[in-house]
Amino acid sequence: MDVLSAVISSVRIGRAEACSIRGVGSWGWRYPPLTGSGFHMVLSGGAWLITTGGQPLELKPGDVVLIPFGATHGLSHVPSSLQDLPPAVLSEDLSSPGPSDVELLCGAYWLDHGQVHPYLRLLPGVITVSPDYDLNPQLRLLAELLGADLSDAGPGTGATRPALLNLMLTHVLRQWLEQNRLADWPETTDPAIAAALHEIHTNPHRPWTVQSLSATAGMSRTAFTKRFNALMGQPPMSYLTRWRLTYSAQLLRETDVPLATIARRVGYSTEFSFGGSFRREYGISPGRFRALEREGRSAE
Repeated sequence: MDVLSAVISSVRIGRAEACSIRGVGSWGWRYPPLTGSGFHMVLSGGAWLITTGGQPLELKPGDVVLIPFGATHGLSHVPSSLQDLPPAVLSEDLSSPGPSDVELLCGAYWLDHGQVHPYLRLLPGVITVSPDYDLNPQLRLLAELLGADLSDAGPGTGATRPALLNLMLTHVLRQWLEQNRLADWPETTDPAIAAALHEIHTNPHRPWTVQSLSATAGMSRTAFTKRFNALMGQPPMSYLTRWRLTYSAQLLRETDVPLATIARRVGYSTEFSFGGSFRREYGISPGRFRALEREGRSAE
């Protein structure tokens, strides 16, 4: 698993929500900050993206707006300011009945516990992508599938919607990174560090130490730690702990595996030590996290 995959996995522990919005005539909404990641795709018509401190940006059909860590932003039929836009009530249907001047496909992961992955916070608060759909048709196909999923209330949507949101976020972020390389975004083309990351992501249960990870990378401990810090922006053991807890939250949300088994699967010798680390990261016990996630899913 590479860093981008790990980042997307980190938001999967949130609530997956999506909707289709249509506007006609004079319309506009201000989206408040949220703990999570989301996107808007212009399916038809046009819109203006409104951000804090920036000039309004015209959006055309096919353009995608990505909100990596939930920054405040707005959408409107004309250039405007955030203060002039009414707040979007995210629990309500914002679509206008009948024919529309614009149609948007929107999706987000809401993190009720924990924080957005630190690598997502290295990105601008609001970014736009104008994909080449002839060269990369995947996004258009995903949008069609997600749109169809929204109109389908049958069994299985609880599984398909998160999967489609995962793919949408992955493809949008990948295309933006290909066009806008960031000095702070970790590169994992280094084969030694990539080997260590692969072991961390696929075998978090092992009793890793800096020494054993450096041996996997084929480097001395000092050289490995220095290079890992430079590429990943944090020490190896800090990265390992964050991944273990991210993976455990995913297991708590998506499976019925007992807590003791999850603790062992992510590298903790006891359920007690796992619970302490989990509370420090998410501010809640693993059992309570699972219970709340189930309550949220049953209410959807």
